[in-house]
Amino acid sequence: MSELEERMSKSLSVFEENLSEVRAGRANPAILNKITIEYYGVATPINQVAGISVPEARTIVIQPWDASALKEIEKAILASDIGLNPNNDGKVIRLNFPELTEERRKELVKDIRKMAEEARVSVRSIRRDGMEDVKAKQKNGDITEDDKAREEENIQKLTDKYIANIDKALENKENEIMSI
Repeated sequence: MSELEERMSKSLSVFEENLSEVRAGRANPAILNKITIEYYGVATPINQVAGISVPEARTIVIQPWDASALKEIEKAILASDIGLNPNNDGKVIRLNFPELTEERRKELVKDIRKMAEEARVSVRSIRRDGMEDVKAKQKNGDITEDDKAREEENIQKLTDKYIANIDKALENKENEIMSI
């Protein structure tokens, strides 16, 4: 049972991580998490070579600790798919987030709903695996019919809990996107 909960928890955390990377018109340093630069021959995440701050609601400031990394950071941001143009003033890089249009907001909501459905499918798949294990145990005589019913009920409760958590995270992100 704990293995099922751990797998469902991982599905939820992957979904929440993906949600944090959705650019919702508000400056969110998490969109830089997957961007790496070539730093002394090693692929290094930006947050390990620079300080990242959010001085205003629509601006991220990236200040490298080593000025020689400035150009590499700028190139990496341009090459990424975050859709922002970096402004380099020689000391820091500024990323300005444009105002989202109503159409773009609806598009983002549609995208995150798709992500939520994928997370739900993942949780249901884990439930199916658990149910199959319980049926196999009962068939082998390891557990009784009553134990099987109890286990299936527990698995369903666990599934419902994680589906509800996914729905709550989706609702929060939808509200964030639509209220900007």
